[in-house]
Amino acid sequence: MARRYYQLPSLTSLNTFDACARHGSFTAAAVELGVTLGAVSRQVKALEHELDCPLFLRHHRGVELTAEGIDLFQVTSSSFQQIGRLCQEFRNRAQSTDVTIAATTAFASLWLMPRLGDFWQQYRDINLNHAISDNPVDAGFLNADIRIRYGAGKWRSEQSIRLFNDRIYPVCGRAIAAQHEFRQPEDLLRFPLLQLDSVDPAWTGWDAWLSEWGCDLEHANLRRFNNYVVALQAAEENQGIVLGWHSQVEALIRRGKLVRLGEFEIDAPGSFYLTWDEHRPLSDSARRLRDWLLEVGNR
Repeated sequence: MARRYYQLPSLTSLNTFDACARHGSFTAAAVELGVTLGAVSRQVKALEHELDCPLFLRHHRGVELTAEGIDLFQVTSSSFQQIGRLCQEFRNRAQSTDVTIAATTAFASLWLMPRLGDFWQQYRDINLNHAISDNPVDAGFLNADIRIRYGAGKWRSEQSIRLFNDRIYPVCGRAIAAQHEFRQPEDLLRFPLLQLDSVDPAWTGWDAWLSEWGCDLEHANLRRFNNYVVALQAAEENQGIVLGWHSQVEALIRRGKLVRLGEFEIDAPGSFYLTWDEHRPLSDSARRLRDWLLEVGNR
């Protein structure tokens, strides 16, 4: 058999492995790739056989990378991202005024969209596209020209600049706020706490927030959501109490849809940042968007 020039396994098997590693699931990878679950399993087994080592630990509800799998995924993820970005640059070279901005669903709908009308009025020559995802490793999110992230400000192969800090406090619907008095954080535990199960580990949940006040969740009634906008809607309908990030609930409070409970709040441990690929210079249009966002974020 002819030796491959770079001594690489099949690119199909590497692509299949990468999808499985990103999703932590063979089934989800099959959906993304548009193939059967059996085809995914065969590609992974063939790759493991060729490399002579296991890449995944198979569990009932998903798969987990082995040490060798982690090493391989770090390389495939970085390489595929660079190839994907370069190919996207080739596709968009003739449309240099296009700019794609990435943000989570909540940040996009509650902070970004209410402000972007002013940007459009000022820069009508820029065609603005959106990559909305609550998964920080989503391919569309990673390939955007500018990303809005929350965290400590350091992401691999990305430049970042702080957009703004935030603070976190409990909010609920008008009926709960009118009928009950909240004098201390422990009073919140008498009501359902609406918890966001975020895929982003930097996100602050009820456990971290309550620990700042010496409380714990041992006897709490948690209702879990995987979408912050829906959790806020549940709070608005008096179904429980949710943690409000000031940047995203300020307008809802001002319009009377949500009510802040008490004066207790914490500073968000991280900040919101604008980030972009350190290996890909921003276009003039992207720089104008970045600078405009920084101006708005510091108002």
